[in-house]
Amino acid sequence: MESLDQSALIAIVLIFIGSFVQTAIGFGLAIVAAPLLFLVSPDYVPAPICIVALFISILNAMKHRSSISIGGLKMALIGRVPGSLAGGVLLVMVSTSALSLWLGFLVVFAVIVSLLPFRIEPTPARMGIAGFFSGFFGTSSAIGGPPMALLLQHQEASELRGNLSAFFVFSSILSLLVQIPAGFLTLHHLTITIPLIPASWLGYKLAMLTTQALPKEKIRIGALGLCSVSGITAIWQGLSMT
Repeated sequence: MESLDQSALIAIVLIFIGSFVQTAIGFGLAIVAAPLLFLVSPDYVPAPICIVALFISILNAMKHRSSISIGGLKMALIGRVPGSLAGGVLLVMVSTSALSLWLGFLVVFAVIVSLLPFRIEPTPARMGIAGFFSGFFGTSSAIGGPPMALLLQHQEASELRGNLSAFFVFSSILSLLVQIPAGFLTLHHLTITIPLIPASWLGYKLAMLTTQALPKEKIRIGALGLCSVSGITAIWQGLSMT
C-alpha cells in the first residue's frame, strides 16, 4: 500500500508539472509526463494521460476560444481518425519494453523537432499528415503534440494555444474511444486518473498566474531539458527490459 501511495504521489507531481508546461507553451503534458509515468506504472500510459489531456485541453480551449480557427484544423482532424486507429493496433501488438522504447524515442524526437530552426508552412496536405501522425503517436503513447506543434509553432501565442487545445480536445476523445476496445481504458484506469485531475487543474492555474511574467523561451528551454531526461530514461528502461 505504501508503494502504491508513493507511486500515486509521483504521478500527481508529474501531471502537475506537465499541465503547467502545456498551459504555458501550448503542448507538452505527455512529453514531460508519459515516459516517467510509464516507469512509475505502465498503467498510466496512455489512457490516464489522455484523460488528463482532455481535461486540460478543454480548460485551455475555453480560455483561448476567441483565437481558435476550426477551418484551419479541418484536414488535421480528418487525418487524426485513421492515425488513431493505427495507434490502437500498435498498442495491441507491442510489448511493455517496446512501448517504453517507443515513448523514449518519441520524446527525443519531439525535442529535436522543437529545436529545428526552419519553418514549415501549415498547408492542408501537411496538416492532414500531421493529424495522422498525431493520432498514431497520441493513441499509442499519449504523445500526440509534436507533429501539430511543428506546423503551428510560429503562430501568435494565444492562437497557438487555442488551436492546439481545440485539436487536443477532439484527438483525446478519439484516442480514448480507440483505447476502450484495445483494453487500455478500463475502470482501473479511470480510478487511478481521479487523483491526477486536481493536480492538472493546479498546474493550469499556476501557469495562468505566472507565465505572463516568465519569458516563454525560458519555460520552453526548461521543458525541453526535462523532456530530454525523461526520454533518455524511458529508452534506457526499455533496453534494460529486452
